[in-house]
Amino acid sequence: MADEKEAVQTEEQEQQFIIERIYVKDISFEAPNSPSIFTLEWEPDTSLNLNTNVNALGGDHYEVELQVTVSVKSHDKTAFLVEVTQAGAFLIKGYPEEQLNHLLASFCPSNLFPYAREVIANLVSKGSFPEMHLSPINFDALYAQRLEEEKAKSEK
Repeated sequence: MADEKEAVQTEEQEQQFIIERIYVKDISFEAPNSPSIFTLEWEPDTSLNLNTNVNALGGDHYEVELQVTVSVKSHDKTAFLVEVTQAGAFLIKGYPEEQLNHLLASFCPSNLFPYAREVIANLVSKGSFPEMHLSPINFDALYAQRLEEEKAKSEK
């Protein structure tokens, strides 16, 4: 009984999740129809695209990239296009594979998104466009949806 308790405590002590660094890896802002777009009434049509990428760095270290692309059109003309790759270096140790996948695909992007959202808001503001505030994103729901899609594909 005491050995089991010690084993559980050892397992719990070995689990680590540490954010080592958060940084902008790539950034782009384009306003191809400036300044003529400013003379039109502002009727934004916004498109948001998210993508994640995980790079194993070795020794329980991972880089997670969150790529966010925001395209805004007004009167069928592109007002601006913002692309940000917000990345983080994480130490993730002692988790079973299923939990590790969840951390890398959901929890890490959830931590990165507020930083990407801030970068995008600043770029849009500096481009002289109305303020842009991206709504929070439920990465857990996106992860669950992806698992369901993969399960459905494997059952076919």
